[in-house]
Amino acid sequence: MISVNPGHNEIRVFENDPDLIIKGGMIITMREGQNPIQEGEIFIKNGKITRIHASETESNSGYSHAEIINAKDAIIMPGLINAHTHTAMTLFRGLADDLPLKQWLFEKIFPAEARFLNPDTVYVGSLLGCLEMIASGTTSFIDGYFFQDATVRAAHESGLRALIAQGVIDFPAPGVDDPEKNLKVAKEFIERWRGFSDRIIPGIFCHSPLTCSKQTLKDAWEISQQFDLPLQIHLSETAGEVNEILKKIGKRPVHYLEEIGLMDDGLIAAHAVHLDDSEIECLKENGVRIVHLPESNMKLSSGVARILDMVKKEIPIGLGTDGCSSNNNLDLFQEMDTAAKLSKVFSLDPVALNAETVLRMTTTWGASVMGMGDQVGTLELGKKADIIVVDLRGPNLCPVYDPLSALVYTASGADVKDVIVDGKVLMKDRTFTTLDANEIMERVKRISKEIMI
Repeated sequence: MISVNPGHNEIRVFENDPDLIIKGGMIITMREGQNPIQEGEIFIKNGKITRIHASETESNSGYSHAEIINAKDAIIMPGLINAHTHTAMTLFRGLADDLPLKQWLFEKIFPAEARFLNPDTVYVGSLLGCLEMIASGTTSFIDGYFFQDATVRAAHESGLRALIAQGVIDFPAPGVDDPEKNLKVAKEFIERWRGFSDRIIPGIFCHSPLTCSKQTLKDAWEISQQFDLPLQIHLSETAGEVNEILKKIGKRPVHYLEEIGLMDDGLIAAHAVHLDDSEIECLKENGVRIVHLPESNMKLSSGVARILDMVKKEIPIGLGTDGCSSNNNLDLFQEMDTAAKLSKVFSLDPVALNAETVLRMTTTWGASVMGMGDQVGTLELGKKADIIVVDLRGPNLCPVYDPLSALVYTASGADVKDVIVDGKVLMKDRTFTTLDANEIMERVKRISKEIMI
């Protein structure tokens, strides 16, 4: 039965037989202006939220078939969204640390990818990445890499939600020896996986305006538009990249992409570190989605993105970890803490990029970047049940005066105890339900021995 509350214009779904009940915790819905619900309860049926309310004594007594998650002394909140990563790069975690970006990429990472990436290694590396994301409270991720059939397979088996894009670059790449075929491979990837699952969205990831020609960029955009899918790209990650594009083309990267028709709300641009005022205004006017990657930018000494200026312009901004070879983890709680503190020290303003703003980057704003703001990112009736439970019983989370502050500045991924995606429990009381952690890590260790030789 469905009814509408005309006073709040809100759809209410009354469900007498929930599949799952999360009860007893503080509910942070991330809905604008809504206060936390103390000792709340969430009912879930067929993967969607059907009821959110303050707990009632014996309120679940008539639902004997429902699975119960006890969230007492915990926070119930939307799952986190990793808006930019290269999941299978868990294989290269710590392989080439403390190097500048160009040397790291061209002398270490590209050669390692050429030697060791294949469908099996990408599958195993992606399984490890999915395992790490589940363990740290991520329920959705946006990925761009190679051999992406394997990443789709891993994400599907893990139960996570994902936008997974086939990497495109204008020189021989893993799985695409002939650069002339890079877009053919990408289009076939989309055709193969489009409609496969409502949790998996395929797409295209162009490496950068420097490593992809004008024609490649325009053709990738045309294919993405044909299938009504976003196009991902690395944008203005380093000053060196910007200077090379200026020298080669005579325009700054944002204006170059605008000239060839890529400035649109269908573009997801990661990094966006070295932008001038006119570029930020261009991003705003065209609705381009931005992903902030503070730890990767710091580690590779790429610079500090002007996130505060972009927030003031109301540009859609998500938060990402990047790949494990330039971070070196997929923990979005750690990334939130870094993002907030980096903005404060860069602006010399202690109130810059506050906890709520950063938390929105990984929930509501991240969902908008993913193109799923109407389905995930907040806890609301009728939305998909992508939910995490953060345990507050650890000494690091005692006391809690402000729950949003505690989540951003104090909590870590290790404090997440339960993870639900589409109403399915992927981790319960720190125990994985869809993946075999020991087997996955053993397989990665065997691969790493070969990489080290």
